Amino acid sequence: MNIVILAAGMGKRMHSALPKVLHPLAGKPLLAHVIDTARSLSPDTLCVIYGHGGAAVPDAFKGADIAFAIQDPQLGTGHAVVQALPHLDDRCPTLILYGDVPLTSAVTLQRLLDVAERDKLAILTVHLDSPVGYGRIVREDGKIVRIVEQKDADEAERAIREVNSGIMVAPTVRLRQWLTNLSNDNAQGEYYLTDIVAQAVADGVPVVAAQPDAAWETLGVNSKVQLAELERIFQGEIAAALLEQGVTLADPARIDVRGKILCGGDVSIDVNCVFEGLVTLEDDVSIGAHCVIKNAHIGRGVRIKPFCHIEEATIGAGSVIGPYARLRPGTELAEDVHIGNFVEIKNSQIAAHSKANHLAYVGDATVGSRVNIGAGTITCNYDGVNKFRTVIEDDVFIGSDSQLIAPVTVGKGATLGAGTTLSKNAPAGKLTISRAGQVTIESWQRPIKIKK
Repeated sequence: MNIVILAAGMGKRMHSALPKVLHPLAGKPLLAHVIDTARSLSPDTLCVIYGHGGAAVPDAFKGADIAFAIQDPQLGTGHAVVQALPHLDDRCPTLILYGDVPLTSAVTLQRLLDVAERDKLAILTVHLDSPVGYGRIVREDGKIVRIVEQKDADEAERAIREVNSGIMVAPTVRLRQWLTNLSNDNAQGEYYLTDIVAQAVADGVPVVAAQPDAAWETLGVNSKVQLAELERIFQGEIAAALLEQGVTLADPARIDVRGKILCGGDVSIDVNCVFEGLVTLEDDVSIGAHCVIKNAHIGRGVRIKPFCHIEEATIGAGSVIGPYARLRPGTELAEDVHIGNFVEIKNSQIAAHSKANHLAYVGDATVGSRVNIGAGTITCNYDGVNKFRTVIEDDVFIGSDSQLIAPVTVGKGATLGAGTTLSKNAPAGKLTISRAGQVTIESWQRPIKIKK
């Protein structure tokens, strides 16, 4: 089939310089949702019609094997589809979608394609209790004969509850003919795509309809209010699916998934957590409140306490993270690692049973097993130009408030005294201390505030 996505709208009510179809829903542009659904149907041709925002829309999808056509000026939906005609294959039908209607499922679209077969005009319709603003489906003897827009409808037509979603499938050869005959003699002065329905009836082409599983599949975005409404609908569907899988959600209304989350058994997620990219939670993982987790693999039995930020990290089974911990890209933790409050790990590998329980920075480091990193410890890995690596071997104890100036190695079983600034390798099994001698100045007096 051919698929045409109309994405040229200005979106004045969004009050933004960003083209409407590039505003994010669940962390991904509206148009990207529509494109992904379209691709799942394996079209032969996928054409996006853009206009407002100039090259911003095609630039956002470079290398995506999509044909783009510009609509300028923008003279209505029928005029928009005309811009796609050079890209369409007459041998197959054309499905028309909208870049600001992101939640239509592939199942619903396949249903529409099935009723369209190869020679019918098929329209995705929906019944609404409040159809204000939508084009009404006018039927005679149960058959669709035309679509009338809200501004052109009389009182009886406005009472109709079956409305046009705008999504339709048409035989491409017929579509070319019908678009050529469109008129802009209407209240908007535009070329309506919906006017092809009356032409189809006149030509004896059957006009059929299919309906979505849920009315919200046909909802579009014209304002930030509507965008927020669709966000909650989308997140609600994700939450419902997680609950059906057996995931425990403290509050299904307070979770945001901006990508994909894969959960094992007995996973629990507290409120206000955000998951981005691909996140895998193995069996018996517990996520505390207010965590942000992006592109991470979290092993079996891990406990992540509240207010942690984790990005492009791997956490081994049985580890405990947080609260208020930050794991940055390149972090790899083995089993039973403890990372406590206000600890930051970056581009480092930490072996099993090691701990950094509070107030530490470990960057560009390789840390062995059973290592204890005291409070206030940092690896000084950056000289202002280059990054250097720190190696901490097994069974090392690092006292509080130590600085390890990379490149440096702390040997197996070594101990660093509190307050040590280590600029040379520390030998295995030895105590290494580097600190100024303690001095008491007997005659010193604390200054006092001078009264004015």
